[in-house]
Amino acid sequence: MAANMKAVKLRIKSVESTMQITKAMELVASSKLRKAKERADTCRPYFQELYRTLQEIAKGNTEFYSIYAKEAVQETCCYVLIAGDRGLAGGYNANLLRCFEEDAKGKTISVLPIGKKAVEYVKSRNLECITDAFAEIADISVADCFEIASILCQEFRQGTFGHVELCYTRFFSILTQNPESVPVLPLVDIAKEEAGEKEKIRNLILYEPDGVEVFNAIVPEYLGGLIYGGVCESVASELAARRNAMEKATGNAQDMIDELNLYYNRERQASITQEITEIVGGAECL
Repeated sequence: MAANMKAVKLRIKSVESTMQITKAMELVASSKLRKAKERADTCRPYFQELYRTLQEIAKGNTEFYSIYAKEAVQETCCYVLIAGDRGLAGGYNANLLRCFEEDAKGKTISVLPIGKKAVEYVKSRNLECITDAFAEIADISVADCFEIASILCQEFRQGTFGHVELCYTRFFSILTQNPESVPVLPLVDIAKEEAGEKEKIRNLILYEPDGVEVFNAIVPEYLGGLIYGGVCESVASELAARRNAMEKATGNAQDMIDELNLYYNRERQASITQEITEIVGGAECL
Protein backbone atom coordinates (compact mmCIF):
# COMPACT_ATOMS: atom_id res chain seq x y z
CA MET A 1 0.00 0.00 0.00
CA ALA A 2 2.74 2.47 0.96
CA ALA A 3 4.69 1.71 -2.22
CA ASN A 4 1.59 2.28 -4.32
CA MET A 5 0.91 5.66 -2.65
CA LYS A 6 4.51 6.69 -3.20
CA ALA A 7 4.20 5.89 -6.92
CA VAL A 8 1.02 7.98 -7.12
CA LYS A 9 2.76 10.86 -5.39
CA LEU A 10 5.64 10.73 -7.86
CA ARG A 11 3.16 10.58 -10.73
CA ILE A 12 1.42 13.71 -9.46
CA LYS A 13 4.73 15.60 -9.27
CA SER A 14 5.63 14.46 -12.79
CA VAL A 15 2.30 15.65 -14.23
CA GLU A 16 2.62 18.95 -12.35
CA SER A 17 6.05 19.51 -13.94
CA THR A 18 4.61 18.79 -17.39
CA MET A 19 1.71 21.15 -16.73
CA GLN A 20 4.12 23.95 -15.85
CA ILE A 21 5.86 23.47 -19.20
CA THR A 22 2.64 23.38 -21.24
CA LYS A 23 1.31 26.44 -19.40
CA ALA A 24 4.52 28.35 -20.09
CA MET A 25 4.38 27.38 -23.79
CA GLU A 26 0.75 28.48 -23.93
CA LEU A 27 1.64 31.90 -22.49
CA VAL A 28 4.59 32.34 -24.85
CA ALA A 29 2.46 31.40 -27.88
CA SER A 30 -0.30 33.78 -26.76
CA SER A 31 2.21 36.61 -26.37
CA LYS A 32 3.73 36.06 -29.83
CA LEU A 33 0.35 35.46 -31.48
CA ARG A 34 -0.85 39.02 -30.93
CA LYS A 35 2.04 40.48 -32.90
CA ALA A 36 1.89 37.76 -35.58
CA LYS A 37 -1.85 38.37 -36.11
CA GLU A 38 -1.28 42.11 -36.52
CA ARG A 39 1.48 41.44 -39.06
CA ALA A 40 -0.77 39.07 -41.05
CA ASP A 41 -3.63 41.58 -41.06
CA THR A 42 -1.29 44.38 -42.15
CA CYS A 43 0.35 42.58 -45.09
CA ARG A 44 -2.88 41.30 -46.73
CA PRO A 45 -3.77 44.60 -48.52
CA TYR A 46 -0.27 44.78 -50.04
CA PHE A 47 -0.47 41.85 -52.44
CA GLN A 48 -4.21 42.39 -52.95
CA GLU A 49 -3.45 45.85 -54.31
CA LEU A 50 -0.63 44.47 -56.47
CA TYR A 51 -3.02 41.89 -57.91
CA ARG A 52 -5.50 44.62 -58.83
CA THR A 53 -2.66 46.57 -60.44
CA LEU A 54 -1.72 43.55 -62.57
CA GLN A 55 -5.33 43.23 -63.66
CA GLU A 56 -5.51 46.89 -64.64
CA ILE A 57 -2.28 46.70 -66.66
CA ALA A 58 -3.45 43.61 -68.53
CA LYS A 59 -6.96 44.91 -69.15
CA GLY A 60 -5.73 48.29 -70.30
CA ASN A 61 -3.65 46.90 -73.17
CA THR A 62 -5.34 45.37 -76.20
CA GLU A 63 -2.23 43.53 -77.41
CA PHE A 64 -0.93 42.12 -74.18
CA TYR A 65 1.62 39.33 -73.88
CA SER A 66 3.68 38.14 -70.94
CA ILE A 67 5.30 34.82 -70.16
CA TYR A 68 3.66 35.05 -66.74
CA ALA A 69 0.17 35.27 -68.23
CA LYS A 70 0.09 32.58 -70.91
CA GLU A 71 -0.95 28.95 -70.85
CA ALA A 72 1.82 26.74 -69.48
CA VAL A 73 3.53 24.26 -71.80
CA GLN A 74 5.56 22.67 -68.99
CA GLU A 75 3.22 20.66 -66.76
CA THR A 76 5.60 20.43 -63.80
CA CYS A 77 4.28 22.28 -60.77
CA CYS A 78 6.49 23.91 -58.15
CA TYR A 79 5.00 24.13 -54.66
CA VAL A 80 6.10 26.73 -52.15
CA LEU A 81 5.44 24.60 -49.06
CA ILE A 82 5.28 26.63 -45.84
CA ALA A 83 5.30 24.56 -42.63
CA GLY A 84 6.47 25.14 -39.07
CA ASP A 85 9.84 24.82 -37.40
CA ARG A 86 8.63 22.73 -34.45
CA GLY A 87 5.93 20.34 -33.37
CA LEU A 88 3.70 20.61 -30.28
CA ALA A 89 1.12 22.49 -32.33
CA GLY A 90 -1.65 19.95 -32.56
CA GLY A 91 -2.37 18.90 -36.14
CA TYR A 92 -0.92 22.06 -37.71
CA ASN A 93 1.92 20.46 -39.70
CA ALA A 94 0.09 17.19 -40.36
CA ASN A 95 -2.96 18.99 -41.78
CA LEU A 96 -0.80 21.15 -44.04
CA LEU A 97 1.16 18.19 -45.41
CA ARG A 98 -2.08 16.27 -45.98
CA CYS A 99 -3.44 19.22 -47.97
CA PHE A 100 -0.23 19.30 -50.02
CA GLU A 101 -0.35 15.56 -50.74
CA GLU A 102 -3.98 15.74 -51.88
CA ASP A 103 -3.34 18.70 -54.16
CA ALA A 104 -0.10 17.26 -55.60
CA LYS A 105 -1.53 13.79 -56.26
CA GLY A 106 -0.91 12.72 -59.86
CA LYS A 107 1.23 15.77 -60.69
CA THR A 108 4.90 16.07 -61.59
CA ILE A 109 6.17 18.34 -58.85
CA SER A 110 9.13 20.12 -57.36
CA VAL A 111 9.12 21.87 -53.99
CA LEU A 112 10.60 24.97 -52.43
CA PRO A 113 10.19 24.26 -48.70
CA ILE A 114 10.01 26.95 -46.02
CA GLY A 115 10.30 25.83 -42.39
CA LYS A 116 12.14 22.90 -40.79
CA LYS A 117 9.17 20.53 -40.98
CA ALA A 118 8.74 21.25 -44.69
CA VAL A 119 12.45 20.63 -45.38
CA GLU A 120 12.38 17.39 -43.37
CA TYR A 121 9.28 16.23 -45.24
CA VAL A 122 10.78 16.94 -48.67
CA LYS A 123 14.01 15.10 -47.80
CA SER A 124 12.21 12.11 -46.29
CA ARG A 125 10.05 11.74 -49.44
CA ASN A 126 13.00 12.34 -51.82
CA LEU A 127 11.08 15.08 -53.61
CA GLU A 128 12.83 17.40 -56.04
CA CYS A 129 13.87 20.44 -53.99
CA ILE A 130 14.53 23.82 -55.60
CA THR A 131 16.52 24.97 -52.56
CA ASP A 132 16.55 24.24 -48.82
CA ALA A 133 18.15 27.57 -47.90
CA PHE A 134 15.00 28.78 -46.14
CA ALA A 135 14.79 26.07 -43.50
CA GLU A 136 13.67 28.24 -40.57
CA ILE A 137 10.42 30.12 -40.98
CA ALA A 138 11.15 32.09 -37.80
CA ASP A 139 14.07 33.77 -39.60
CA ILE A 140 12.25 34.52 -42.88
CA SER A 141 12.21 38.24 -43.67
CA VAL A 142 10.62 40.31 -46.41
CA ALA A 143 13.96 40.29 -48.26
CA ASP A 144 14.03 36.49 -48.11
CA CYS A 145 10.54 36.32 -49.64
CA PHE A 146 11.58 38.53 -52.53
CA GLU A 147 14.68 36.38 -52.99
CA ILE A 148 12.44 33.31 -53.16
CA ALA A 149 10.22 35.09 -55.68
CA SER A 150 13.26 35.95 -57.79
CA ILE A 151 14.38 32.30 -57.80
CA LEU A 152 10.90 31.10 -58.78
CA CYS A 153 10.50 33.67 -61.56
CA GLN A 154 13.90 32.84 -63.00
CA GLU A 155 13.15 29.10 -63.03
CA PHE A 156 9.68 29.78 -64.42
CA ARG A 157 11.07 31.83 -67.31
CA GLN A 158 13.62 29.09 -68.06
CA GLY A 159 10.83 26.52 -68.26
CA THR A 160 11.94 24.43 -65.26
CA PHE A 161 8.29 24.30 -64.28
CA GLY A 162 5.10 25.70 -65.74
CA HIS A 163 3.03 26.25 -62.60
CA VAL A 164 3.65 27.69 -59.15
CA GLU A 165 1.38 27.02 -56.17
CA LEU A 166 1.56 28.38 -52.64
CA CYS A 167 0.69 25.80 -49.98
CA TYR A 168 0.28 27.41 -46.56
CA THR A 169 -2.12 27.65 -43.61
CA ARG A 170 -4.55 30.54 -43.72
CA PHE A 171 -5.29 32.27 -40.43
CA PHE A 172 -8.97 33.04 -39.84
CA SER A 173 -9.10 33.28 -36.06
CA ILE A 174 -7.46 31.92 -32.93
CA LEU A 175 -9.69 28.86 -33.18
CA THR A 176 -9.74 28.43 -36.98
CA GLN A 177 -6.76 27.88 -39.30
CA ASN A 178 -7.21 26.13 -42.64
CA PRO A 179 -4.44 24.78 -44.91
CA GLU A 180 -4.88 25.59 -48.58
CA SER A 181 -3.01 25.43 -51.87
CA VAL A 182 -3.32 28.50 -54.09
CA PRO A 183 -2.13 28.73 -57.72
CA VAL A 184 -0.07 31.89 -58.24
CA LEU A 185 1.56 31.39 -61.67
CA PRO A 186 0.83 31.59 -64.52
CA LEU A 187 -1.71 34.42 -64.41
CA VAL A 188 -3.73 32.91 -67.24
CA ASP A 189 -6.49 35.00 -68.81
CA ILE A 190 -5.85 37.82 -66.38
CA ALA A 191 -6.74 40.24 -69.15
CA LYS A 192 -10.22 38.80 -69.61
CA GLU A 193 -13.30 39.89 -67.73
CA GLU A 194 -15.08 37.40 -65.50
CA ALA A 195 -17.67 35.30 -67.28
CA GLY A 196 -20.99 37.09 -67.60
CA GLU A 197 -19.60 40.44 -66.42
CA LYS A 198 -20.60 43.37 -68.61
CA GLU A 199 -17.80 45.36 -70.16
CA LYS A 200 -17.19 48.58 -68.30
CA ILE A 201 -15.89 51.88 -69.67
CA ARG A 202 -12.54 52.78 -68.14
CA ASN A 203 -9.69 55.11 -68.82
CA LEU A 204 -6.70 53.49 -70.52
CA ILE A 205 -3.37 54.12 -68.82
CA LEU A 206 -0.17 54.58 -70.77
CA TYR A 207 2.75 52.63 -69.27
CA GLU A 208 6.35 53.47 -70.07
CA PRO A 209 8.24 51.84 -71.66
CA ASP A 210 5.24 49.53 -72.19
CA GLY A 211 2.67 47.51 -70.26
CA VAL A 212 4.40 44.16 -70.71
CA GLU A 213 7.70 45.35 -69.22
CA VAL A 214 5.89 46.98 -66.33
CA PHE A 215 3.85 43.79 -65.83
CA ASN A 216 6.96 41.57 -65.92
CA ALA A 217 8.69 43.85 -63.42
CA ILE A 218 5.73 43.82 -61.04
CA VAL A 219 5.12 40.04 -61.06
CA PRO A 220 8.21 39.19 -58.92
CA GLU A 221 7.15 41.91 -56.48
CA TYR A 222 3.63 40.52 -56.41
CA LEU A 223 4.92 36.97 -55.92
CA GLY A 224 7.27 38.08 -53.14
CA GLY A 225 4.43 39.87 -51.39
CA LEU A 226 2.21 36.83 -51.77
CA ILE A 227 4.87 34.53 -50.27
CA TYR A 228 5.45 36.97 -47.41
CA GLY A 229 1.71 37.04 -46.81
CA GLY A 230 1.68 33.23 -46.75
CA VAL A 231 4.56 33.23 -44.26
CA CYS A 232 2.77 35.71 -41.99
CA GLU A 233 -0.47 33.75 -42.17
CA SER A 234 1.37 30.49 -41.47
CA VAL A 235 3.29 31.87 -38.49
CA ALA A 236 0.10 33.23 -36.95
CA SER A 237 -1.66 29.91 -37.62
CA GLU A 238 1.15 27.89 -36.04
CA LEU A 239 1.17 30.05 -32.92
CA ALA A 240 -2.62 29.83 -32.61
CA ALA A 241 -2.51 26.05 -33.08
CA ARG A 242 0.26 25.74 -30.48
CA ARG A 243 -1.61 27.94 -28.03
CA ASN A 244 -4.75 25.84 -28.42
CA ALA A 245 -2.81 22.58 -28.14
CA MET A 246 -0.97 23.71 -25.01
CA GLU A 247 -4.18 25.03 -23.47
CA LYS A 248 -5.81 21.62 -23.97
CA ALA A 249 -2.69 19.85 -22.67
CA THR A 250 -2.68 22.05 -19.55
CA GLY A 251 -6.36 21.32 -18.96
CA ASN A 252 -5.81 17.59 -19.42
CA ALA A 253 -2.88 17.68 -17.03
CA GLN A 254 -4.99 19.44 -14.42
CA ASP A 255 -7.75 16.85 -14.82
CA MET A 256 -5.20 14.07 -14.41
CA ILE A 257 -3.78 15.71 -11.27
CA ASP A 258 -7.28 16.02 -9.79
CA GLU A 259 -7.98 12.34 -10.48
CA LEU A 260 -4.62 11.26 -9.03
CA ASN A 261 -5.15 13.41 -5.93
CA LEU A 262 -8.59 11.92 -5.44
CA TYR A 263 -7.16 8.41 -5.80
CA TYR A 264 -4.28 9.25 -3.46
CA ASN A 265 -6.63 10.67 -0.80
CA ARG A 266 -8.91 7.66 -1.02
CA GLU A 267 -5.99 5.27 -0.66
CA ARG A 268 -4.60 7.33 2.23
CA GLN A 269 -7.99 7.38 3.94
CA ALA A 270 -8.34 3.62 3.46
CA SER A 271 -4.84 3.11 4.89
CA ILE A 272 -5.65 5.23 7.97
CA THR A 273 -8.96 3.42 8.45
CA GLN A 274 -7.18 0.06 8.26
CA GLU A 275 -4.57 1.18 10.83
CA ILE A 276 -7.30 2.37 13.21
CA THR A 277 -9.17 -0.90 12.76
CA GLU A 278 -6.00 -2.86 13.56
CA ILE A 279 -5.34 -0.76 16.65
CA VAL A 280 -8.90 -1.17 17.90
CA GLY A 281 -8.78 -4.90 17.22
CA GLY A 282 -5.49 -5.20 19.11
CA ALA A 283 -6.86 -3.26 22.08
CA GLU A 284 -9.89 -5.55 22.31
CA CYS A 285 -7.62 -8.57 22.37
CA LEU A 286 -5.88 -7.11 25.43
